Amino acid sequence: MSDGSAPRVVIVDDHDLFRAGVRTSLGPLVEVVAESSDVDSAVRAIEELVPDVVLLDVHMPGGGGVEVIRRVADGRPEVRFLALSVSDAAEDVIALIRAGARGYVTKTISGPELADAVCRVHAGDAVFSPRLAGFVLDAFAGEIPAAQVDPELDLLTPREREVLQHIARGYMYKEIAAQLGISAKTVEAHVSAVLRKLQLSSRHELSRWASHRRLVEE
Repeated sequence: MSDGSAPRVVIVDDHDLFRAGVRTSLGPLVEVVAESSDVDSAVRAIEELVPDVVLLDVHMPGGGGVEVIRRVADGRPEVRFLALSVSDAAEDVIALIRAGARGYVTKTISGPELADAVCRVHAGDAVFSPRLAGFVLDAFAGEIPAAQVDPELDLLTPREREVLQHIARGYMYKEIAAQLGISAKTVEAHVSAVLRKLQLSSRHELSRWASHRRLVEE
């Protein structure tokens, strides 16, 4: 539980301007001790500084928020995680909560509301943007569609799921690369990883797999 002091926070997001804005918005109620732009630097900062709360994005280079939690949660059980993302997709929310995050809010949140959310997570509460709380309740009640709690889908990183959705919609590697801001070779590598993890052999099978789980409709 909180001792009443300002929570020490690490901000993890791959957009410099956004991190600066978050730092300013949090105000005096929160002490920002470090900022990180990718998974590796986030892991180093968390292990070295042991913050009270890590405010982290879902989609980043190197595996995103889920990967950050996976790499540090066991060794630093006292650190709490709050996801802050533009995504309000149910599968992103569920993936972060299952990984160990104590809350999930979207980037439409105001500065005072975000500072309050950080303090509440520091105090031990679970905090969600209003419509996202329903996803979590439904998931643990077994009411989320299979596409959103599928064990096979959980094998994929958030970036791999993004690539999979674009493949299922019929985009070519170059088109996906342009939309995601990565190279066509990186897209190809992600597709190969998805095929391997799902034990599929072609783009056609990937599209059928994604359509069956309604990923294309998200």
